[in-house]
Amino acid sequence: MSDTDAQVPLPDLNAAHTPATDDVAYHEDEQASRIAADLEAVFDVPVQVSAVLGRSKMDVGELLKLGPGTVLELDRRVGEAIDIYVNNRLVARGEVVLVEDKLGVTMTEIIKAEKT
Repeated sequence: MSDTDAQVPLPDLNAAHTPATDDVAYHEDEQASRIAADLEAVFDVPVQVSAVLGRSKMDVGELLKLGPGTVLELDRRVGEAIDIYVNNRLVARGEVVLVEDKLGVTMTEIIKAEKT
């Protein structure tokens, strides 16, 4: 770590006064509110979210033969994580869940962006 890197202040563990649990929760809520306020400018920006259960390759002739009730073999196994894309970029993996008779996705892993 160089001298120009930002230093994060560490709490004094030997101090007589340690913040109460309520104080910590209050500061976390306050910080979350500030972060939400900072992001308010992008709340209305539309994004495309896709949950990919799997993929399959086929010829156009095979595609045209598909109909209701056709079983399509995908490249994933049952129980395997699905990919979650935002604007065609892989951002997370997750699992399919059933919520009030509707399918949903719960994220189980966030994919860190690679720096280019």
